[in-house]
Amino acid sequence: MNHEEAKLKFIQGWGSLGSNWGINRTMAQIHALLLVSAKSLSTEDVMKELQISRGNVNMNMRELITWGLVRKDLKTGERKEFFYAEKDMWKAAMLIIKERRKREVEPLLQVLSELKTVDKTDKSEDAKEFRKTVGNIEEVIGKADVALDKMSKAQDNWLLGGLMKLVK
Repeated sequence: MNHEEAKLKFIQGWGSLGSNWGINRTMAQIHALLLVSAKSLSTEDVMKELQISRGNVNMNMRELITWGLVRKDLKTGERKEFFYAEKDMWKAAMLIIKERRKREVEPLLQVLSELKTVDKTDKSEDAKEFRKTVGNIEEVIGKADVALDKMSKAQDNWLLGGLMKLVK
């Protein structure tokens, strides 16, 4: 398999993986292209490589920037904007985890917390089962949230500890 075939296979695979994670397939493909590119790419470069519209590139690029996975690379003398991806995969994974936690886990915990205020004077079997199920879901999601928080903080502490050892 030559380099171009491998690159295309990676971009397609990353796009499928993104879809499985609930991320727009095109957004994941743009991210994949930037991950494997040796230099930063312009909107036109991405449009040409992936055969997608300018609007599609711009919309997904903004989202990737919001997630912290892509940054702008301003080049002296160039009017075009160029973009590059975070290449440290551990850092990229932590950014994805933090963003998904913010977008998915935190709102779900808020809804579950509101559901706990359901009328507790209702003693019907359905109401009891509802409260029990909501409580169980909240417990599991809460534990997952704590684990994700500790994981992201452990990475930050590990990095800080490593830097402090280098300074000493």
